[in-house]
This record gives sequence, C-alpha cells and structure tokens, in this order.
Amino acid sequence: MKESGRKQSGGASSPCAACKLLRRRCSQDCVFAPYFPSHEPHKFANVHKVFGASNINKMLQELPEHQRGDAVSSMVYEANARVKDPVYGCVGAISSLQQQINVLQTQLAVTQAEVVHLRVTHNASSSSLWNNNAGHNSPTNSESPSSNIMDSQAKYFFEMDMVVVDHASYGDSMWSC
Repeated sequence: MKESGRKQSGGASSPCAACKLLRRRCSQDCVFAPYFPSHEPHKFANVHKVFGASNINKMLQELPEHQRGDAVSSMVYEANARVKDPVYGCVGAISSLQQQINVLQTQLAVTQAEVVHLRVTHNASSSSLWNNNAGHNSPTNSESPSSNIMDSQAKYFFEMDMVVVDHASYGDSMWSC
C-alpha cells in the first residue's frame, strides 16, 4: 500500500490532508491518504468543498485502485475550475480554449491568404516585367492573350486586399456580458 500521505517520524504518522481537514484519525487503510498527502491541504479542501467527503469516498471505493489516481486528478482539476469559475467551471475553461483555437485558426487563414496574395503579386510582377521586356524586342507591340489573363488574375488578387478582419473582437470572452 502507498504511504505517500503520511510522514514517518519516530513511529507516529501524520494524518493525510483529508483526515486533517475532517479532524479524524487517519487509519492505516485510509482511502484518501495515497492521493491527498498532508503537505497539500488545499488539494483536498477544494475537492471537499465541491464534491463532499462522502461522495469522494464513494467514488474512490467504487473504482479499481489503478484508476483512482486519475479520478483524483480529474476531481482536483474540476474542483479548482469550479472554485475559479463557480458558474461554468470546466465548461468555461474548455469554451475559452475552443475560442482561442478558433481565433488562431482565423489568424492562420488570414496569414495564409496573405502569403498567397504576395506570391501571386510577385509572380504577376515578374511575369509583367518579362512580358514588357519581351515586347520591346518584338517587331509588333500587341498584347498577348496570356498577359491579359495575368492582368485579370492580378486584379482579382488585389481586390482580396480589401478584405478587413476585425481582430479586436477576438479578444472578448464569449462568457463576458
């Protein structure tokens, strides 16, 4: 059995954080001791505040021992999120992260569009210079159909420059009023 919740000093052991908060004697087979060590009292305090000691005890005893550590980690995370945001808890944190992902994906799309625009502009200017130099060497100065196509494509991509994205509205939280 794990003894991480107790410190040995002489022959006596200190109670785990749960037993210390609940003001009871910490037995050798205490279900809380491996997961709520005495040097982390805030960890159990938040979980106890949100779930209650008897509910935590029931949940831990219903689980196999190899899953209890993950369950406690999850309860601690959920309790800390609920203490920070009493209304939304974990859902608020998840929603905030999803909103950040959406903002970053939008910024990535805008940046990728700018890269495409710059490449097309660069290619169009290079092609235009090449066509102009080729036109001076030829006996006739008529425009070729390919240069007309390049001009129309460049005009289309220059029109993309007019798209305005309001980055200021991305910073607001979807939960703020």
